[in-house]
Amino acid sequence: MVQPDVFRGVMAQWPSGVTVVTTLAADGSAHGMTASSFSSVSLEPPLVSICLDRRLYTHQLVSDSLVFGINVLAKDQIEVGRRFAGMVKDCPDRFAGETWSTAETGVKLLDSALGWLDCRVVHAYDGGDHTIFVGEVVAARAARRSAPLLFHSRGWGQFADVLPEVATLADTGLVSVLRDQCGDRSGLAATVGAVGRAGVRARVLDLVAATDVDRELATVPEGVELAATSGLVADRVQAHRVLELGVGVVEIVADPADEHSVNQALATVDGIEDRCAVHLVNPFGPGRTDAVLALVAELRARGVLEICLPDEGGRATPLQVRAVLQETVALARPVALRVRLHDRDRLGLVKALTALKSGVTHFDSTLAGLDQAVATEDLIRLLETLDVTTPADTHALTVLAQQLRGETAPGRVGPASVPDRDGSAPDHTTTEPESGTPENVGAAG
Repeated sequence: MVQPDVFRGVMAQWPSGVTVVTTLAADGSAHGMTASSFSSVSLEPPLVSICLDRRLYTHQLVSDSLVFGINVLAKDQIEVGRRFAGMVKDCPDRFAGETWSTAETGVKLLDSALGWLDCRVVHAYDGGDHTIFVGEVVAARAARRSAPLLFHSRGWGQFADVLPEVATLADTGLVSVLRDQCGDRSGLAATVGAVGRAGVRARVLDLVAATDVDRELATVPEGVELAATSGLVADRVQAHRVLELGVGVVEIVADPADEHSVNQALATVDGIEDRCAVHLVNPFGPGRTDAVLALVAELRARGVLEICLPDEGGRATPLQVRAVLQETVALARPVALRVRLHDRDRLGLVKALTALKSGVTHFDSTLAGLDQAVATEDLIRLLETLDVTTPADTHALTVLAQQLRGETAPGRVGPASVPDRDGSAPDHTTTEPESGTPENVGAAG
C-alpha cells in the first residue's frame, strides 16, 4: 500500500479552491474551518459534498447539526483562510472582523466571499478516516466577480487577475481648469452638459478651494442636469447648500492620519451618507496603510456612497497602488471604491490597469488630461481594449477632448463646439476669455 506521506505529496500537486465550512454547535453558536475537499455532486437536485476528517471538531458538529455552509474565498482573502485554518495566533473569535449573514439553516455565511451555499445533510458516507457529507443546497448567493483563492503544493496563490465587466467614470478636474482659463459661462455649461450626456459625472463646484463660497455657488453652470454632477465641500453646512442646489453627490476630503479631519468628515456625512463620496488624503503614501484601512472600514460601516483614493501628484508606483488596493477593494465592499490616477511620467494608464486587475471598477479622470490626471478618453480606450464595458460615449468624449486640446493654447481657451451624445455639435461658438493551510488541504480532505 502507498505510504501516507507519498499520497499526501501527490495530492498536494492538485490545485484546489479554498472554502470556509461553517456549521452550528448544539447551543446555536457558530463554528468554522478552512477546507478544500468540496465538490459539486448534482445539479437537479442541487447537491454538493464535503469530506471531513473524523478527528475534527467540525466533523462532530456537522454530524450532529446536519447543516453546513460553504463560503468560497477570493484571492484577497488569504487572511480569512489562515484564520479559519487555525494559523493565526491569539484569535479567540475567527468570525470577528467580517460581516456574515444567515439564510435557511442558520449557519453563518460570509458576505464578502465569492459566493456561498447553505446546505442540509442528506447523506453521510464512510470515506476511510474521513466522512463524505452530501448536502442539499437550500440557499445560494454569487456575491462578486473576482479571482478565487487557490491552494497548491502547500502554498496559497491565485489565478491571473480577472478584469471587471463594467467600469464607470467621473470627471473631477475639467470644470475647475476651464473656469480658471475661460470666463465664458455658456461655453462651460455646454461642456459640462456634453460630458454628462456622454455618461461621465462632472464635479461642478469646489467650495474647499473657494475664497468666496457664495460666489462659487453662483458659478454652477445653468441648464445642466445637476443630479448627475458633484460638488466638493469643506463641512456640513456647505454640503447641505450644495445638495439644496440639486447637485447629486457631495465630495468630502478626509486625512486618515488626522483624527480631527476624520471626525469632521464623519460629522459631515452623518445623515446624508448615501449622497457622499469621501476622498482620502495620500492613501498610497508609505506608512499610512493601517490608517487608510481603518477609515475605509469606518466609511463602509457608515454606508457612504463612494470612497475615493487619489494618486496625489503621481507619486505612487504601480506596486504601491497594487499593495493598497488589494486590501482596500475587498474591505470597502459593498461601498464603491473610486481611484483617481495622476499621469506623471506617463504611468497613469499602467496604474489604471493595475487598479482594474485589483478589482477597481470606478475611476476619476479628466477630459483631455487638462489637470495632469489620466485623460478620460485614454482611459476609455484602455477599457475598450480590455473588453471592459463603460456607459460613457466614447465618440462624443473623444471629439470633445480633441476640441479642448486644440483650444487650450494661450489666449484661446474653451470648447469650439461641444458634441451631443449622438456626436453632433449644438449651436455654440467659441468666445475669447475674459482673462488668462487549510486544515484538510493536501490529503483526501
